[in-house]
Amino acid sequence: MQSQPINFQPPAEDAQPFLLPVAASLFADRAARFAALADGHSLGDWLAFLGRLSAAQQSAQKALPALELPPAEALANARTHGMPPLDLARRPAAWRDALRHIARELAADAPEGAASALSTLQTAADDDLEQLAEVLLDGDLDAANAADLPFVAAALQVVYTQLASQLGASQLQKLDAHNVCPCCGSPAVASVVRLGAAINNLRYLHCSLCNTEWNVPRATCTACDTDKEVALHEVDGSKGAVRAETCDACQSYLKIVYQEKDPHVDPVADDLATLALDMLVDEAGYQRSGPNLLLIGAYSG
Repeated sequence: MQSQPINFQPPAEDAQPFLLPVAASLFADRAARFAALADGHSLGDWLAFLGRLSAAQQSAQKALPALELPPAEALANARTHGMPPLDLARRPAAWRDALRHIARELAADAPEGAASALSTLQTAADDDLEQLAEVLLDGDLDAANAADLPFVAAALQVVYTQLASQLGASQLQKLDAHNVCPCCGSPAVASVVRLGAAINNLRYLHCSLCNTEWNVPRATCTACDTDKEVALHEVDGSKGAVRAETCDACQSYLKIVYQEKDPHVDPVADDLATLALDMLVDEAGYQRSGPNLLLIGAYSG
């Protein structure tokens, strides 16, 4: 594992603070990335299945009914009190239909470890599905429902990505805790150093749930905010498109992906394709600061 210290670089003053997801294409693009990463990979079968899961998410997104944003009063109250505008405790019922849609699409070609979970989810009662959502969002996980949770997460991602895409950037604000999403309050899965005329070389944290991104300084720990004891690590021989940013102050890490190294990188897909890097930094004593919701309770294919 290669490592190197990094120097603090504050963001540009005119940096675009928020990047809202493009729900109409996000999951299709992610499906394509998973498919590309699966080719020749030691985890290729699993990554290929996650590509099919992402394609099913795109199909479920297209089938969504019109979703209503919180009322204007609720949005105003959230802004006044420094809270995210999307409330995870008030989930649209459409997420359950999205879950059943995803389960139907995947059931015919699912790995053995997932087939039983997908069959159960198609016929599960609404109350049981809501309980699974609570388990996932509260982080109170156990082996009894582990196989269901990646699919529950996938359906919630569909609905909250759609809702986030309907907001305007002016309805968001930076939160006191900069490692949680200003749109839905979920933790970040990774960060992205982006290409683009207005955002070139700027870093954005990427929400694990609604896929919103928000600008944060480079070379600053996204968990504890220090810029003193941060370093980058990568697997020997890699092209540097995915690195782990570690912090010796709080012993945390989160991955960072670079569009300059590969313009097709995806913070969710590339994170799961580089689990060897997680193993290296885990062995070095660092704790991951944000989840990948498609990995929770993951099964073997």
